Amino acid sequence: MISVVLATYNEAANLARCLVSVDSFADEIIVVDGSSTDDTRRIAKKFGAKVIKTTNKLNFHINKQMAMDRAKGELVLQIDADEVVDEELARFIRSVEKQRRKSSLATAAWWIRRKNLFLGRWLTKGGQYPDPVIRLYINGRAKLPQADVHEQMAVDGPLGWANGHLQHYANPTFTDYVRKFNTYTSFRAQLWAKEGWRLSLWRSVYYLLWKPIEIFLSLYVRHKGFSDGYPGFVFALMSGLHYPVAYLKWWEIKQGKRRESTY
Repeated sequence: MISVVLATYNEAANLARCLVSVDSFADEIIVVDGSSTDDTRRIAKKFGAKVIKTTNKLNFHINKQMAMDRAKGELVLQIDADEVVDEELARFIRSVEKQRRKSSLATAAWWIRRKNLFLGRWLTKGGQYPDPVIRLYINGRAKLPQADVHEQMAVDGPLGWANGHLQHYANPTFTDYVRKFNTYTSFRAQLWAKEGWRLSLWRSVYYLLWKPIEIFLSLYVRHKGFSDGYPGFVFALMSGLHYPVAYLKWWEIKQGKRRESTY
């Protein structure tokens, strides 16, 4: 039995495309939905998914792990609603399940290569390909630490490599990118606030100046982001801006708490 698990929030525009791509091998689909206000849950049920409604958490890996915990299949694929399984990956997943039926597998989980769409172009450089993620695993052998939104699964056992790709339609427009950029920077700012950071000149210079320049040059020059034309430039630029924006949001949180303490 193969389980496909997802965490969703307002993914009506993406979900059907995702679920069609897993239809040839999914014996079970579990969707943990963070109280979407669009047709996400209705679409999921149309594909026979078991839908669990919960709150929408800033760290959406909490809901992903909730979906993973509900999986009954021996083989589990964790996928996002804006991702699509290509034919080669679908064949690989079916072949792994056949091997598992014949004999026990030494591999506990598999890296999957991912293609990322940004401003209408599949990025090939800038650290965005092959962009490997751990998403396919033997049930009970992997989990999400739930400490960060960009973390990989912690795996108990050897890792392998899957054939094929996940096609990631994360940012078809710049508006989509900015919405997620805002979510990720807010999450990082809150993490820093919880860690009790204090304002310092060194920290300000590092996150407002040094870090963004370092990231831009790394992605655009070292990792040849310039090969992806204008989308490659914009991606490197915005990736660099992640830290100063998060830092300013952290400063705003700190100022708010300081004002509250004076009342």
